[in-house]
Amino acid sequence: MTRGISAGSSSSSTWWWSASRGKRRPGVTSPRSRTSSPRCEAEEHFFCSSLLLSHQRDSLAKFQKEEEEKSLKAIALFCFPEGVNWAPLTEYPSETFSFVLTEVDGSRRNGYCRRLLPSGRGARPPEAYCIISRLACFGLFSKIFDEVEKRRQKSMAMIYPFMQSLREAPVPAPGNTVKITSFIPESGTEIISLTRPVDSRLEHVDFRALFRCLGDEEVLEVFAATVLERRIIFIADELSTLSQVLHAVAALLYPFAWQHTFISIVPTVLIDVVMAPTPYLLGITSRMRDSITDTSDLLIVDLSDGAKERLIKTTEDEDTIIPPKLQEELLQALGSRKKNSTEEELNKVVSEAFLSFFVKTVGHFTGHVRRRGGSQTAIFHKEKFCKAAEPKANRPFVTLFSKTQMFDIFIQHVERNPHQEGFFHKKIAAYQKAEKTKGGWARGRVV
Repeated sequence: MTRGISAGSSSSSTWWWSASRGKRRPGVTSPRSRTSSPRCEAEEHFFCSSLLLSHQRDSLAKFQKEEEEKSLKAIALFCFPEGVNWAPLTEYPSETFSFVLTEVDGSRRNGYCRRLLPSGRGARPPEAYCIISRLACFGLFSKIFDEVEKRRQKSMAMIYPFMQSLREAPVPAPGNTVKITSFIPESGTEIISLTRPVDSRLEHVDFRALFRCLGDEEVLEVFAATVLERRIIFIADELSTLSQVLHAVAALLYPFAWQHTFISIVPTVLIDVVMAPTPYLLGITSRMRDSITDTSDLLIVDLSDGAKERLIKTTEDEDTIIPPKLQEELLQALGSRKKNSTEEELNKVVSEAFLSFFVKTVGHFTGHVRRRGGSQTAIFHKEKFCKAAEPKANRPFVTLFSKTQMFDIFIQHVERNPHQEGFFHKKIAAYQKAEKTKGGWARGRVV
């Protein structure tokens, strides 16, 4: 279970809060909306709720139900993590970022935010447009925000019909497209096409920011610390960089999943979380770096402009965790990407490289899962699994990784569902077939 900041469930109805106007704006109600603060329907609609937040908000409780107020306060922390002390601005480049809200029961909602300076004269506070959804697809929601921002520059009223159409549209399956019809005065009727990537594993990931900020060897060191579930803090000037890099690092772990605290953007009021002794992946802005006082057993990844040192290490073993031969293969695979790769091309090269790493190090787990007699479940023999790792140079890493929570949760799922074979199993089978054909360990990337 990925732990973030808990928030009360948001109503299925859509509403916008514009405190600069001192009132709650009417929202869009889904056909499935209820009155008792229901949970978001998973992937049936594009979003659970959408909000407009401004720093000129007053008397929040006066206009919100208690449960909505709790959700809005939690969401506002992430939309404006720097706090409320913002001076009116005349210039502010819009930026898009994402965060995760985790309920007390472990269920997750994704928050997508576009901050911008509304059109007007004189200094004015920025606005944050936020969409809460079960769907994890950053690129898709970035395009939605482009349409929202285009309409906002003309008239606030033009946003609502577009959001109404979007709310009523079904979420397309991976690789498919949904078309939204929207009318804009002076432009006429527009048809907006929203397409989901074919590979649903990577639709929330864009590796470009990660490799723009870090070199290949630095990425491997960050991966090594992450795979052994250590405390890692990322520092950046821009919120968009933080959210993209942290989600990219988490994606390198597939088919495993980060099980500890994950906060891509830590609000100022929650900065004490950096003192937690348990594993975490945290993102903080550059202005908050002085809040890090205890650096024991901590890896700091500085993504800010002009950083003299990208990786500030205290453990000093990050470059030795991955077996040398596999390090070479990973670097070779990453080096095969084109200089001007598209997002899809880069995602494919990077994901295949790290998936190949897990196939070669722990893919033999399938041979150490034994069915229980007369039962639909199975049992995993960890000790035999660790001793069977080949070549022997991989065994120290395999032994360490087998003690992580992400590996334990993965194996628990396998034991409960021994009949299920997904994408990872197919890659393992392909690799083992190639290995037998070659009469030894197969080389290169997984086919």
